[in-house]
Amino acid sequence: MRLKALREEVLEANLEVVRRGLVLYTFGNASGMDRQSGVVAIKPSGVAYDQLRAADLVLVDLEGRVVEGVLRPSSDLATHLVLYRSFPGIGGVAHTHSRFATAWAQARREIPCLGTTHADYFRGPIPITEPLAADEISGSYEENTGLAIVRRLRDLDPAQIPGALVAGHGPFCWGPTAAGAAHLAVLVEEIAALAHLTISLNPGAPDLSEAQRDQHFDRKHGSGAYYGQNTQR
Repeated sequence: MRLKALREEVLEANLEVVRRGLVLYTFGNASGMDRQSGVVAIKPSGVAYDQLRAADLVLVDLEGRVVEGVLRPSSDLATHLVLYRSFPGIGGVAHTHSRFATAWAQARREIPCLGTTHADYFRGPIPITEPLAADEISGSYEENTGLAIVRRLRDLDPAQIPGALVAGHGPFCWGPTAAGAAHLAVLVEEIAALAHLTISLNPGAPDLSEAQRDQHFDRKHGSGAYYGQNTQR
């Protein structure tokens, strides 16, 4: 039952990024992990979203060995697995080629924290990786993509910086669940679009102050968070 629920959640995460216009054709993928069993569910490679069913999702272990499924897993599986192994607090990963976030990745620029919409979800800029070296590309490309993200996050908290841009490629986002990762992917695209428009209007626009940035992040995610409703009654 746990793995059936995981498959259904990961299917919904994949469909969510499509509904929000972040994916064209078969671009992008989302996965989720059940930490108790050590199993990851991920979209199969090259399967159109309008044909995707929960039963099509491929179940693998953290080494990429297929546990259940007859289709090939996403070609980005190795990137997802590096993130799961490196960030033990996450339970979902989403990758898209969404327009604005990918444009920042192609421009080799991190997304600066210019406003409170950004600060609600990231305590600082959305970082960008270093470009991969030729031997990293010709070798274990997808695994090395994940390792590039981990290197860039070395001195950052992945719970406070829940996503990164891969240089020349696009955004990867993560969260406690597959649904949370898909939610972040949608927000990263909005943040990327707002930053682009802001800098177009004012190339010298300053970063949001640290005080205001931290206030907005902490009221949603800090120990004394007070945004939203208390569901524990």
